[in-house]
Amino acid sequence: MDGSGEMTGDSTRCVHSSLDPEVTTGSVHTPIFQTSTYVQKDFSEHLGYEYARGDNPTRNALQRALAEMESPHQEAYGFCFGSGMAAITTISQMLKQGDHVIACDDLYGGTVRLFDQIASRFGIETSYSPLKSGDLGKLVRENSKILWLESPTNPLLTVHDLKALATEAKEHGLIVVVDSTFATPILQRPFELGADIIVHSTTKYIGGHSDVIGGCLITQSKELAEKISFLQNAVGAVPAPMDCFLILRGLRTLALRMNRHCESAQVLAERLQDNEKVTRLFYPGLKSHPTHEIAQRQMKAFGGMISLEVKGGEAGARKFAAQLKLFATAESLGGIESLINHPWTMTHAAIPEKQRYDAGMTPGLIRLSVGIEDMEDLWQDLVTALETL
Repeated sequence: MDGSGEMTGDSTRCVHSSLDPEVTTGSVHTPIFQTSTYVQKDFSEHLGYEYARGDNPTRNALQRALAEMESPHQEAYGFCFGSGMAAITTISQMLKQGDHVIACDDLYGGTVRLFDQIASRFGIETSYSPLKSGDLGKLVRENSKILWLESPTNPLLTVHDLKALATEAKEHGLIVVVDSTFATPILQRPFELGADIIVHSTTKYIGGHSDVIGGCLITQSKELAEKISFLQNAVGAVPAPMDCFLILRGLRTLALRMNRHCESAQVLAERLQDNEKVTRLFYPGLKSHPTHEIAQRQMKAFGGMISLEVKGGEAGARKFAAQLKLFATAESLGGIESLINHPWTMTHAAIPEKQRYDAGMTPGLIRLSVGIEDMEDLWQDLVTALETL
């Protein structure tokens, strides 16, 4: 803590954000308020809670904590949802027929599916671009409303220059949305770089234990907060109290876990780049990564995700994955256990093939989520699998 009593350390904020003792019992953790409704003293005379879709004490504690994590020095508003996609869908519901979204082209497959197969049916159009320097001005139309960014991206781990893109977007009146799931509030602060709305799949690193699904939106704008709050209640894609409790529990150790994820991933990536069986390697912490310099400027560390290709293309990738013992083949990421994913057939299969190729994905690409196991054990697992190729 500094002299004013403000929490400054990431681990301290993770543990103590919105951790006020529960007033009735003094419980150090916010209880699971497993209720659907609340008794009122008279018609519309209540204690601040009417119906659990609109408000729940467990959910409110999580929302406050996430807002404090992303915006420790300025008031912010957090909103939790039943999944990351429910959070993203809520932003799409802020748009109307005829609106236009500009998005980075290396994007989570579920987001692309939502934009192209669902939002498009309501007259909302999306353009995809690598968003290199100077691209944005060429893409903006009179009906453009949102600039949608992931950073780092899924699965090629591109780190976008958020400050430069946000500055240009504001000149055109665009709302800047940043999906910061891979970075978490520990590694990156999008508000300080110009973001208007931050998205997280809390299923991933924030939950951290592969036992809960959730998502959140955070904004510093009161106007945007009012719109999101209305949609959260009106549409009703809210998380259950138990889910909020689990995500709050995961948040308490987020900084500790992220340090381990990042340390191990950095070492593994450095070793993998020297292995002749690895033909392409993506990790923002490597000098060879195309956006390494941007990552150095705007991230505290480089994350726990590594993407790569091995000899033999897709067949080699399948053989490699089959030999792994500690990296389980599964969708999702960010848990304490290590996972391997094949974006082409799993997380990004909904994207048209040409669009995947254009974004830089190939059938041979595999994505590693580095867990918190002993790094040398993870390395031996990778080496053993690589030797079979």
